[in-house]
Amino acid sequence: MAAVPSSFATISQAADSTTTKFCGLRKSLLPTSTGNCFALPKIKDRSRLNMAVATDASRFHAVPMAPPDPILGVSEAFRADTSDLKLNLGVGAYRTEDLQPYVLNVVKKAEKLMLEKGENKEYLPIEGLAAFNKATAELLLGADNPVIKEGRIATVQGLSGTGSLRLAAAFIQRYLPGVKVLISSPTWGNHKNILNDAGVPWSEYRYFDPKTVGLDFDGMLADMKDAPNGSIILLHGCAHNPTGIDPTTEQWDIIADVIQEKEHIAFFDVAYQGFASGSLDEDANSVRRFAARGMELFVAQSYSKNLGLYAERIGATNVITTSPELALRIKSQLKRLARPMYSNPPVHGARIVANVVGDPALFDEWRAEMQLMAGRIKQVRQKLYDELVAKDKSGKDWSFILKQIGMFSFTGLSQSQSENMTNKWHVYMTKDGRISLAGLSSAKCGYLADAIIDSYYNVQ
Repeated sequence: MAAVPSSFATISQAADSTTTKFCGLRKSLLPTSTGNCFALPKIKDRSRLNMAVATDASRFHAVPMAPPDPILGVSEAFRADTSDLKLNLGVGAYRTEDLQPYVLNVVKKAEKLMLEKGENKEYLPIEGLAAFNKATAELLLGADNPVIKEGRIATVQGLSGTGSLRLAAAFIQRYLPGVKVLISSPTWGNHKNILNDAGVPWSEYRYFDPKTVGLDFDGMLADMKDAPNGSIILLHGCAHNPTGIDPTTEQWDIIADVIQEKEHIAFFDVAYQGFASGSLDEDANSVRRFAARGMELFVAQSYSKNLGLYAERIGATNVITTSPELALRIKSQLKRLARPMYSNPPVHGARIVANVVGDPALFDEWRAEMQLMAGRIKQVRQKLYDELVAKDKSGKDWSFILKQIGMFSFTGLSQSQSENMTNKWHVYMTKDGRISLAGLSSAKCGYLADAIIDSYYNVQ
């Protein structure tokens, strides 16, 4: 294979100087005719005056109240609802058929092994647990992948998917300054926040077609072709959030063709490997097809869903490049960015992943549990479709629900219709019409179908 010029070739091992900009605060929040000074009135109770000054003169008086998070705020509203009918389909977290949180049996076994070993709680290196980094790269690409054998991947343990995306965004801002990231319309709500806070410019490419409730493939390709050469294209590795609509294998190959022709860089968000189809290999197919072409990639991983490690915040930032020397340089700069951001990552979840993947018996048990979780979601998806078809006598085609994949379903409901779902039916969901099937039970499918049909036909 001929040498491929790297998009990261200008990265230097030497520490470059950076400039930090600060927003200044007004020196005085109590303007008077004498400038920054003011005279205290002669009163006996000086303590009450001091308290009043402290209250009225806060340096934070201009801080506004932030709006509720569009996803996590749904759970806050759900908890405040006292109705017995309430249903939380907002946050993407797996629930049992009894709608209870689920801790995987294999996780419990891995934690028991950790206790038996008596492992300490010493700081990890900045890049994280070596055994975890090895395991997560192999899960992503396959242990025998040439990228791994040739050392062309830089892997740094991150704070779940969000933190891993954020670290990659900081890298893009520093070493690919001004390069725009294209994100799907719609996409996971936090993608925009992450890029905004990292100072990375972004725009959208077409993805969802409301007429077909399917993929706008032609629009997607056209927007990628129209983007400036060398842009970064943020892609969902599998189980697109929020739509649940994925390209076919053939479409992934065409997308890769366009990205190569335009000298773009693909940036994969892999949040559901093994949790979408039940197969770790099948759900990593998109990333592996791109890597097999020798393409440079960013990949953010998360173990919140497939191992149920939501609160452990365990994930990874990967950069696949053209040479082992470049991979080492990139890893050094990822570490440099991570150090002032969070210093080093947590060890507990990393050891769980390393122990599960490193033990053949635990690994097989994990795959079986993933298949059970993915299977329950598929059953609920089918049940919801059956209920909608049985209850809706209009002949509307609801088959898009079955064509979608993963834990989410994009219902096509508008914001006002979604609000009716919550206000009238106590069904909590995001305002874009997304519902989390992982939070739905078979017993609740009929009730949800009634709510969807009412909202669809009776609300403008």
